[in-house]
Amino acid sequence: MTPSCPRGTVTAMTSSPIRPARPDDAEALSLIDYTTWSTLHAVVPRPQPPFDPFFDADHRPENYLVADLGDGPVGYVRLGLPTRLACNGHVRQIQGLAVAESARGRGVARALLRAACAEARRQGATRVTLRVLGHNAPARALYASEGFAVEGVLPGEFLLDGAYVDDVFMGRPLTG
Repeated sequence: MTPSCPRGTVTAMTSSPIRPARPDDAEALSLIDYTTWSTLHAVVPRPQPPFDPFFDADHRPENYLVADLGDGPVGYVRLGLPTRLACNGHVRQIQGLAVAESARGRGVARALLRAACAEARRQGATRVTLRVLGHNAPARALYASEGFAVEGVLPGEFLLDGAYVDDVFMGRPLTG
């Protein structure tokens, strides 16, 4: 039997704070991107004001789930197609996950990850994949605890802060 995304609530949260993103979340999500930027997880340069629009033709609100603890977004996950090929349409890819420092340690990232798996399943996907930097031990541990397995590694794929960093491909089935 193949595992499905874990069910249940995250102990630090009493109700699901996860909702679809709305166009008016753009400013808050852009701020989260700016304040959480780190070479631990980012391969692009630190965003600088004036920021590009958070939502655009390739990054639409419907591709995002947002964690909102009552005062606006504190995190997000972006779920998309890994390619535009019809033969790959059964796969969804997590293409971004960020949680504001003020909301860390409360199960927000785990709740977003679980919500992304549930949304992928709702969309008819049978697999979810993601890429994570090899030196990002906290993220890799989270993904592994949620059933993601390393399926490939591109050694030294990125040069960050003077060091070569692996690009780790992880995936998990959604069927069960």
